Amino acid sequence: MKFIGKLKMKSRNKIIEFLNTEHVGRIATIDTNGFPQVIPMNFVFANDFIYMHSHVNGEKLDNIESNSKTGFEVDKELEYLPSYFEDDEDASFADTLYISVVIKGLSKIIKGRHEKTFALNSLMNKYQPEGRYKPIEPNMKILDAVKIIRVNPISMTGKYKIGQNLSDNEKIELAKKILKRNSNTAKETLKIMGITIKDEILKITSDSNW
Repeated sequence: MKFIGKLKMKSRNKIIEFLNTEHVGRIATIDTNGFPQVIPMNFVFANDFIYMHSHVNGEKLDNIESNSKTGFEVDKELEYLPSYFEDDEDASFADTLYISVVIKGLSKIIKGRHEKTFALNSLMNKYQPEGRYKPIEPNMKILDAVKIIRVNPISMTGKYKIGQNLSDNEKIELAKKILKRNSNTAKETLKIMGITIKDEILKITSDSNW
């Protein structure tokens, strides 16, 4: 139980930072038969709400109209840790470094043009920060061609596993193994772990306790 507690994100700012950097989340709504329907969506966290845009028709929209209770999840696999990092024979040592956020809340289909405009511009700001488009305005016809889903979070919890349970020496040794395996995400993972590389020397330069 003590280790499980270390996995919990304690910083709301870190949760929001994570939401702002990830591009795909999964919304879970409840269908008429009581089954969850999970769909990957682009999203933005703005003004303490999750906003998504959708086609004007769809099962998830029908689900929200009949039951506003919603789940929303975002995750990022940082690094798969093969079992041989710890043992050459025991597969149970295989592990994963990751970050995830789970939200429980109430969803609503937004009708007001000003809030729809705000949501769409917020999505564009997130996904196309370089600009080069005309900002959406409330009188534009595009607003009639999309639906906007707003999730009001009731609870928002985060979990992460980036070696925070390890001593500094153990973390450095794990980092060396990750670098040697040379995955596509290795250097990004070390940065998130708070480890920098200079002149082939690994150092812990920031606190990985979130």
